[in-house]
Amino acid sequence: MIYSVHGKLIHIEANLAVIECGGVGYGVRTSAVTISKLPAMGETATLYTYLHVTESGLDLFGFYDQGELNCFKMLLGVTRVGPKAALSVLSGVTAEQFALAVASGDAKTLSRAPGLGMKTAQRIILELKDKISKEQAAAGISMPDIPVLNQNSNASEAINALVVLGYTQSEAAGVVTKLSPELSVEDMIKKSLQTLAGLA
Repeated sequence: MIYSVHGKLIHIEANLAVIECGGVGYGVRTSAVTISKLPAMGETATLYTYLHVTESGLDLFGFYDQGELNCFKMLLGVTRVGPKAALSVLSGVTAEQFALAVASGDAKTLSRAPGLGMKTAQRIILELKDKISKEQAAAGISMPDIPVLNQNSNASEAINALVVLGYTQSEAAGVVTKLSPELSVEDMIKKSLQTLAGLA
């Protein structure tokens, strides 16, 4: 498994970054969001990677942070969504926005990705919500474990979005409920991710 690549950024083009590590240039397929966050050419960059294996060969995909990588992996698990479609989705929204769209059932936001369409966006939401619910049930996680929240509140939406990103309901609620209720949903998600990553 290639967990990440770290080295000098030597080339960028649409959905591709080349990072030189130990004298070898690794072509890493990525999203427009990650491309926009990369440093200047010649500077050091790190991408968290996923190696996609098919009969026709190997493709290395890389992302600026673990949140976007997790979203990519989840998208690959959706019926008839391959790497190309997954990159298209993540090129139009950040990991936080993707998680929020799935948690809130916002197919319209996801359908804006080139070549995706409303039906595929709806399938993404249906399958990922269903998958998360099943995983929580298998782990014995239930809503009574979570502080009582207004289901329509920003905090509730932020918690659901963090669950989409791979955190448990308990972990998500533990950090979100400590934030100011005046924050926007997206700000709640960003601050919570910083805390969960040990950066706050």
